[in-house]
Amino acid sequence: MEAVAVLRSSSGIGKHPDFVAKSGVLTASAPHFVCLSSKLRFSNVWIKHSPSTYLSKQRQSRSVSRSRKSTIVRASASQDSTESAAPIAPLQLESPVGQFLAQILRSHPHLVPAAVDQHLEQLQTSRDAEKQKEEPASSGTDLVLYRRIAEVKANERRKALEEILYALIVQKFMDANVSLIPTILSSDPSGPVDTWPDQEKKLEQLHSTEAYEMIQNHLALILGNRVADSSTIAQISKLRVGQVYAASVMYGYFLKRVDQRFQLEKTMKILPYASDEESDTEQAVAGQMNPSGNKSSEASSHAEQTHPEVSSSPGNFSSGGFGYGVKSSRLRTYVMSFDADTLQRYATIRSKEGVSIIEKHTEALFGRPEIVITPQGTVDSSKDEQIRISFGGLKRLVLEAVTFGSFLWDVESYVDLRYHFVAN
Repeated sequence: MEAVAVLRSSSGIGKHPDFVAKSGVLTASAPHFVCLSSKLRFSNVWIKHSPSTYLSKQRQSRSVSRSRKSTIVRASASQDSTESAAPIAPLQLESPVGQFLAQILRSHPHLVPAAVDQHLEQLQTSRDAEKQKEEPASSGTDLVLYRRIAEVKANERRKALEEILYALIVQKFMDANVSLIPTILSSDPSGPVDTWPDQEKKLEQLHSTEAYEMIQNHLALILGNRVADSSTIAQISKLRVGQVYAASVMYGYFLKRVDQRFQLEKTMKILPYASDEESDTEQAVAGQMNPSGNKSSEASSHAEQTHPEVSSSPGNFSSGGFGYGVKSSRLRTYVMSFDADTLQRYATIRSKEGVSIIEKHTEALFGRPEIVITPQGTVDSSKDEQIRISFGGLKRLVLEAVTFGSFLWDVESYVDLRYHFVAN
């Protein structure tokens, strides 16, 4: 029951009024970027691969020998089919470009960047050629048909671009020797759904020391005093877990963006503090404390507005209230120095393709939820699917989600240098 209360409090993630989705780009009127639009689309698909290698044998003179050889070939093909059917990520790539990259991911993942560069060059050539075309001078059917064809081609390029980004993210996980969590199916009454291996150490190494301190704070705000409890199993709404996952992806995206700027200013020794030592950070935090040792209302309000990992929705993740389990850190103090406009800009997903990837990947992982709206305008939770999952499994989900968001920022920047698509 305690576990359910912790996760149920996360329902504020999907209902925060300050968070809106406009033109496919998530923006925040306050820096609570962990809030998630409830209008996410969902598509339950997997990456699947078909065997691409077929063996051919010369015809033998004797029928017995020919029969034996053909039997061996069929057995080999069957084995290849079994191996290639195993998914490497929840989301299935459907476009021709995506399917090609999926095969490369299975056979030669180190060649994915080179294949991506080639396809991006082709997309750029296609887009340039489209811009050079002139619309028909005549109006009517010809003009409508021309615009419709141009729209279809633009949608094809966008889908290919989304799947290129997703393939690059998967490749980064493979490089780190971290397997993505497969699609979460209905809970087995006899056990939890989290049968995946613990890869916390590998995921920790993918972040800077300062960023991982912030991730630990994020986990503390979600799980409360259950952060260190990895064995207790709870029955929780699958929809709520999906909302926490998607919000954590966005948190990772923001965190990588902020940490990149922090590391640059740290290297150039232009941080807005006299020193980047932890003692200075503690003094900065202590400066917000009143003489009695409690945060003043002004400082608390400022913290809620500037700390991206804090939700101001009614009911916090943990029963300890604001700051429960949260430790001071250099990056945290650095984020507190941002003004509201800077935080809003850093908390915004820069591209429609990035938003779409978060939506599709989350749906592929958790499935399409059945959401029923009551006549009063509230969400009917009576049909929410419940899953049994350990707190260790929840921690693994959140760590993967944050890393996924961090990788999304990296590949988005990488691709934009070769094929500009990010809005200025």
